[in-house]
Amino acid sequence: MRILSKLFSRKPGASAPAGPDDRGSYPSEGSAAADRAAELLSAPSAALQLGRDEARQVVAYMRPLRISEGTTFIREGDTKHTDFMLLLLEGQVTIETIVVSRTEPITVTVLGPGSLIGEMGLLDGEPRSASCTAMSELRCAILTRNALNRLLQDHPQTAAKLMMAVSLRIAERMRECQDKLKLYAQLTQAMNEEIHALMPH
Repeated sequence: MRILSKLFSRKPGASAPAGPDDRGSYPSEGSAAADRAAELLSAPSAALQLGRDEARQVVAYMRPLRISEGTTFIREGDTKHTDFMLLLLEGQVTIETIVVSRTEPITVTVLGPGSLIGEMGLLDGEPRSASCTAMSELRCAILTRNALNRLLQDHPQTAAKLMMAVSLRIAERMRECQDKLKLYAQLTQAMNEEIHALMPH
């Protein structure tokens, strides 16, 4: 577990976003929001392969957070607030990014309940790769790197299983991006060939 501990201890100065309900961790049981968070984490659609008891262990180290509609709670390029990820319980979030040759962001996707947001920053502490804005009022569960460190110490198998699953999700998204880049390169090459054929020789 030494590698995981070293990874999660990066960027200790970073901080998670504050919110009106950001007062502490969920109780281990008896909270409807905590039950909902555990249900989403252990659902087959989450692809995290966590059992209900393991999900409850994770949720006990998370804390509730409400985010107002229209709030951009993660900003592309941010280097300070990179030590947390969110589990979306209610509401929708738009993911936007600035692409080459554009000054206005484009919407990459829209996420709903059950989505994990910001997990790459939790892993590597690098600048945020996209901006996340609340389309409606959000109810979330937040997991910080410090909380993850405590989970690692108290329940190392659950922490390892969680982060392995998160890593696999990130790897899957990277492969999808790679496939899109290959398709883009093929389209660019085909367009160049068409333009070359139309040019006078």
